[in-house]
Amino acid sequence: MKVTSLPFADRFTDLHLHLDGAVTPAIAKQLADMQDIPLPPDDELEKLLTVSPDCRDLNEFLSCFSLPQKLLQNYAALTECTCLVTSGLASQQVVYAELRFAPQLHCIDGMSQEDAVRAVLEGLEKSPVRGNIILCFMRGGSIEDNTETLRLAKKYLTADGGVTALDLAGAEALFPTADYRGLFEEARRLGIPFTIHAGEADGAHSVREAIEMGACRIGHGVRTFEDDALVSLAAERGIPFEMCPTSNRITRAVADMENYPFNDYIARGIPVTINTDDPAIERTTIAVEYRYMEEVFGLTAQQERVLLANSIEAAFTTDRGRADIKRSLGLDSEVL
Repeated sequence: MKVTSLPFADRFTDLHLHLDGAVTPAIAKQLADMQDIPLPPDDELEKLLTVSPDCRDLNEFLSCFSLPQKLLQNYAALTECTCLVTSGLASQQVVYAELRFAPQLHCIDGMSQEDAVRAVLEGLEKSPVRGNIILCFMRGGSIEDNTETLRLAKKYLTADGGVTALDLAGAEALFPTADYRGLFEEARRLGIPFTIHAGEADGAHSVREAIEMGACRIGHGVRTFEDDALVSLAAERGIPFEMCPTSNRITRAVADMENYPFNDYIARGIPVTINTDDPAIERTTIAVEYRYMEEVFGLTAQQERVLLANSIEAAFTTDRGRADIKRSLGLDSEVL
């Protein structure tokens, strides 16, 4: 989709961005050259890294992560990938981003989870974009691996400029949110804030469970509309939703985008944010996401201001960080 000038937003935030889902063909080639890993011709490479237009569901979507994960199995590659992805974000006028990844997925060739965390943090230090890191537990991951991720989140936890939160990612419909209650109880005890992917491939009950566990934010939350009382609860508690329109369309999180609950959530008072999720896999950028919402859902300039303000308040950062992001977005003089 061609992006023309936006009525308001020309600088952005992205709170829901998977590092391995941001590996474009150009980035893949650079990472492969670093490691002498052969890649297929360009047309085949494109097919491996991007989802087909007729994607059936989230599980098919997740298959696009195979090659990026193969390319991200050593320290130098993870650091370089973080630098390349954030450089791309800077060129797209992103002023603040939260990169999330699951360190346990980068240990195939002998790297430890801690090595993976340190590698991404090193890349973040070189980033031209202000940002933070969210470590992901994996649905279907072993208790030992997820417990190690929890330990590392606590060890490297900082208020800003590093690891600032946890998440739960993976095949939601196959591995219910409720199965991970113990991990998040411990995260709460340790004072680690967290978001949870919920209400994407599974129903509204998954969102309710995530909120009951203490999630500060909800990743996607699309299917919350199936439970009207839950929509009211999320609004009353001010739980931000990290909505990712193109991703939700491609994975069929809703059967028909005409029924996408975005405007209803805004009207009901849920602090909605717009994000990319896996921009390389979806062939999108955050500007494209805003443009899509303008064209399809009539997103107005005032609503864009509110969405950006929501993202500032929802960010896993400090009050000073929020003030800096607000200035970078040109919202410091705005009355919202």
